[in-house]
Parts: sequence; structure tokens; C-alpha cells
Amino acid sequence: MDKLDKLDKMDKMDKMDKIHRITVAAALLLAAALPCRMMAQKRLRDWGISTGVMKTGPLNAITDVKGVLVGHVTLDDGKTIHTGVTAIVPHEGNVFRKKCPAGVYVGNGFGKLAGFTQVKELGTLETPVVLTNTLNVAEGIRGLVTYTLGTEGNEGVRSVNAVVGETNDGGVNDIAARSVTEGHVLQAIASAHGGPVEEGNVGAGTGTVAFGYKGGIGTASRVLPSSMGGYTVGVLVQTNYGGVLNIAGVEVGQLAGQYTFRDNILQDVDGSCMIVVATDAPVDARNLERMAKRAMLGLARTGGIASNGSGDYVIAFSNCESNLVDESTGEYSPVLLHNDAMSGLFLATIEATAEAVWNSLFAAEPVNLPDGRTVRTIDKEWVVRKIKAARKAVGLKDR
Repeated sequence: MDKLDKLDKMDKMDKMDKIHRITVAAALLLAAALPCRMMAQKRLRDWGISTGVMKTGPLNAITDVKGVLVGHVTLDDGKTIHTGVTAIVPHEGNVFRKKCPAGVYVGNGFGKLAGFTQVKELGTLETPVVLTNTLNVAEGIRGLVTYTLGTEGNEGVRSVNAVVGETNDGGVNDIAARSVTEGHVLQAIASAHGGPVEEGNVGAGTGTVAFGYKGGIGTASRVLPSSMGGYTVGVLVQTNYGGVLNIAGVEVGQLAGQYTFRDNILQDVDGSCMIVVATDAPVDARNLERMAKRAMLGLARTGGIASNGSGDYVIAFSNCESNLVDESTGEYSPVLLHNDAMSGLFLATIEATAEAVWNSLFAAEPVNLPDGRTVRTIDKEWVVRKIKAARKAVGLKDR
């Protein structure tokens, strides 16, 4: 290595070290502010409405899957910028060196999911999953590449399959400003943590709209009975799509007079929904793709129709420790569930996806825009009354 090469390498290392120090400092500030915001949020179950037949995990969040971490960076100037980044880290180790079995399913392909083809081809996930807005996918890739190359043990890496999903928040955010930077992506990864997950107008959900109401980030989980393995399935969504809103079996959109094709006019339908499914069950890429398909059934439960202009993607991964892919070994010998054992995981995925969507709506806050528009939230008290009345009429009680 000549002198110029050494100097170039040292410059790159100094730059990455500086980025690391900045992002760690930002992560500490975000972590300090998190508890106050979390206490102010109310989710669907906080209103006395439980859904599904399976039990939730302790947090009813994707982080109920042990080892999964979630971090957000929110960019909101109170005027024209309403966007951000959400990072889902599959496990606490080196994700590139200990790859997760993974599958992807495309419900409708009007979107820009970077890294999709390699996950489809090889069946593994080698980076965190980053969610952001449509015009900042490139910054998501840059951030993931910088993060991966800067991780100890990856000094010789020459190829990184960065997985970045998006929804178009241009109706609320000045998307052309492209406010998200590589640094913001690194901050989101650095701030990723276990425990409760912030929802609503946060991270990649800051500027999203669902069913004509303020959408955002939502999460939920389900735990299989011990007789079925006791595995956990967690889901995180970025909601920005339309249809005829249904919450817990009640046609909320129709009752409220706000739904797609009202008066035979196409409205509030196009957008996207990114869905990330995590599990600790020992399943391979093939069965993870089957789980990903079931997440679309959960989306349908909420009234989504995967319209022509909606990018509806599901990324599913397993962080079962014994099945992580270490390519330094000569062989790979995972222990896998039989196909007959998958049905419980399918139902868990469906239930958790639907509830994650509803949580994104319940946790969201209104956004006032400079042009006088207000992106309002659903009327939670009214919705809860309708659901409770419908359940009372058929003799169904909340658990």
C-alpha cells in the first residue's frame, strides 16, 4: 500500500469515526426524550379494545421478538418538513456476519424497495431494514453501507445489500427538499433499542396518511401457545395507503363517510404500506415468504385494497440464533419447523399486522400545514363507541 492509499484509508476511517461519535450523541438525546412521548401515546388496547384470539407479547410490539431493536429519527419543522427515518435492527450482533433468513412478498409493486432481489435470490438479510420517504431511498442505502463497512469485523467487505423501503409522504412533507441525510440514517440505527416502540408521527411515519387520516408507524405482536412452540411474531408498519377503513370488524370508513370511491370518485387510495415481520421461530426463507404473504391478509382486515398506485411490501425475517447464517463455515445445517407447524405463525402474522395498522392510527397526531390544511386523526372516542356497540349487539366481550 503506497503513501497516498494509506492517507486515503486514514481519512475514511476518521470520517466514519466522526459520524459514529455524532450518531451516538444523538442517540443519547433521543433516548432521554423517549419516555415522555411514550407516556402520552394511547394505543387501541388502551381504549379497552382487544382484537384477535392470540395473546400479545408483553409490549405488543416487534421488540417482543428478543434481540430486535427499533430506532427513529424524526424531521419536523412544524411547517413544510414532516418526514424521517425508522431503522429495524434484526439482532444485536453483526448482522452482515450473522445473516438472518428472510423472505419478501410484494403485495403491489408500485414502490422502491432497495435490496429486494438479493433477499429473494439468497434468502438472507445482511443489514438492518431502513424505512424512509420515496425520494430519500438513496440516503438510506448510503447510511446502511457506511454502517456496515464501519462495523467491527467487516473490514474486508466489498459488497453490501442494503434493504431500504419507502412510502411517499409528499402530501404532507416537502418531499422534493430531500431532507433526510446519510447522517440521519446512521442516527436511527445508533438509537435503535429494545423495549417500547414509539408510534404515530415518528420516524418514517412522520408525514404519512392512511385512509384519509394521519397514519404513521405502528407495531404489535403475538405469542403462540407453548403447545405450538411459544414462538413470537412481531410486526412494524409504515402506513400510507387507502381503502375502506375497518377497525376490529367495524366498517369505520363507511360509517364516517370517508372511504375510497365515495361518490364514485377515486380518493385517498394510493400510497404505500411497508410491513416488517420478525420472528424467533426456526423458519427458513421459503416459509418466511409464506408468512409475508399472510401479512397482506392482515392489511386486508384493515380495509386496504393494495391499489394500483400503492407500494405494499412485506419483509419477514427470523433471528432464531441457531439458524443465523455464518458464511465463514463450510456448511449450513439449520433446524426448521415442518410446514404443518406454520399455521399458528400465519395467524399470528395476520393479527399482529392488522393491530399494528390500527395502532399507527390511534397513536397519530394531527398535522397543520402552511396552506391551511389539517391532516386530522381518526375520532378515537367515536370509533371506540362504535366498536363497543357492535360487540355488545352480538354479545362479544373484550378479553
